[in-house]
Amino acid sequence: MSRELLKGNVAIAEAALRAGMYAYFGYPITPQTELLEHLARRMPELGRVFLQAESEIAAINMVYGAACAGVRTMTSSSSPGISLMQEGLSYIAASDLPCVVVDVMRGGPGLGNILPSQGDYFQVTRSAGHGDYHPIVLAPASVQEAVDLTVLAFDLADQYRHLVILAADGLIGQMMEPAELPPMRDLPTERPDYALTGAKGRPPRRIASFYLQAEAEEAYNQKIQARLARIRQSEQRSVEYFTDDAQILVVGYGSAGRIALSAVQQLREQGLPVGLFRPITLYPFPEARLRALTAQAAAILVVEMNAGQMLEDVRLVVAERVPVHFYGRMGGAVPMPEEIVNALRQILQTEVLS
Repeated sequence: MSRELLKGNVAIAEAALRAGMYAYFGYPITPQTELLEHLARRMPELGRVFLQAESEIAAINMVYGAACAGVRTMTSSSSPGISLMQEGLSYIAASDLPCVVVDVMRGGPGLGNILPSQGDYFQVTRSAGHGDYHPIVLAPASVQEAVDLTVLAFDLADQYRHLVILAADGLIGQMMEPAELPPMRDLPTERPDYALTGAKGRPPRRIASFYLQAEAEEAYNQKIQARLARIRQSEQRSVEYFTDDAQILVVGYGSAGRIALSAVQQLREQGLPVGLFRPITLYPFPEARLRALTAQAAAILVVEMNAGQMLEDVRLVVAERVPVHFYGRMGGAVPMPEEIVNALRQILQTEVLS
């Protein structure tokens, strides 16, 4: 396979096709609209289902229906659109249905702007809808990683019969980089055993999220929690740079983590003991590896494009064993490497060199 220059949104769309997505439903919203536009052309070419819904609420409920039919299905949107999908996401989660949602995050709250942000961290990791559950959340930091994680998202959704969210910020969606696309997979010839395909010749199947009795609802919730425990045990993912001897550990995901790596590399060239830990799964948060790294660190700096949301998960893991500092930009403002370098220098002076 050869690499080609791809915009992030287009790369995600094409990767979804090649991962076996049969049905897509969405609504245009910047900065993810190119994803929908690419699929509007490609899905009919391949004889698959594409529909631009009248709203994000309609789109997520169409995804619900397609997932009930047992096909790989996806929607995509940006922050305000994901907010509108919350009830549908919860219904999908409560029905044990696999589906993929792409969130190309923009500045907020409210209508906000079309600039990149990471302000949806709470929304996508804490539940993505009401009730006691979490989706699996994957955060790419490059176009190639967006491709790879899109394919992984479909595989994890099917493996666990679970909702998976690809949480990319507007920079990832809009940037162009060389990337290698995976080969086209064949569509499955049979539907899964839960699919609602008509009951002729077999007992009828039922998919629902409605339990009138507290005991039945609690039993179902216990089933979800057991599944989440397996996910937390098996699916924590992260990458590291210069962590072997790092006394100051930077923690950042997505574009913020990518920008922070530039700052870390600058200080490494000057012989300063800094390293980067970049979560790939925002849920399950890669707590086991981060906890291990805190044994050698004198301090941690969390970098985000928000007011400090992943910061809370880092603090839960670190549990005051070392000081945790924060540097963030909000509303579509992007932190520059020089800003992170300055924040790290200040920490080095106060926590390591003093």
